[in-house]
Amino acid sequence: MPQTRRQPYLDYQEYPPAEMRRRAAEFYAEMRRRRTVRDFSARPVARKIIENCLKAAGTAPNGANMQPWHFVVVSNPAVKKEIREAAEKEEAAFYHHRAPEDWLAALAPLGTDAQKPFLETAPFLIAVFAQNYNLTPDGEKIKHYYVSESVGIATGILITALHHAGLATLTHTPSPMRFLNAILRRPENERPFLLLVVGYPADDVTVPAINKKPLEEIATFV
Repeated sequence: MPQTRRQPYLDYQEYPPAEMRRRAAEFYAEMRRRRTVRDFSARPVARKIIENCLKAAGTAPNGANMQPWHFVVVSNPAVKKEIREAAEKEEAAFYHHRAPEDWLAALAPLGTDAQKPFLETAPFLIAVFAQNYNLTPDGEKIKHYYVSESVGIATGILITALHHAGLATLTHTPSPMRFLNAILRRPENERPFLLLVVGYPADDVTVPAINKKPLEEIATFV
């Protein structure tokens, strides 16, 4: 197998320790403001903003540099309506038949239900697909590695980039999600990872009064 050409890493930027502490604290403060919302404004968002955030997501570390992701950006009202109808059908089955009682109890404080109007209201939906393998022009399968981990990291960067740009997001995961392949005409080697709702929050939006775990509960220093 041919070796990848290597080059000097000239883009790394080191900062003095005091500057590093300041930048880390400021980034934490900015990310603390990020909240998932379920009520969106229909205000338009410039496509260029979405494009740059997607390019940021594409910089994510990933297994063997296979970059096993594909993002489908949906703004067409008819397609958004079709996605909403399919998602609500699956969500109704989940809430009324498939979900165990403890899961429903955990969701109850958040006030979620099978109705998903934000799928039509928000200006953009971004369907994130994970590519389990790729195909050469002659049909040979090329296996991808650490697919879920890679796509999860890329999606996290995408959410962070959209927040940094001044937009709100909602991670939506109707189960199952294979209807997205049919509606968005994606191939069999791609599986829906999640549906990201993107736009401005509604003027009267509210969010649950919840807290994040403190550092000592989420990290251990050895």
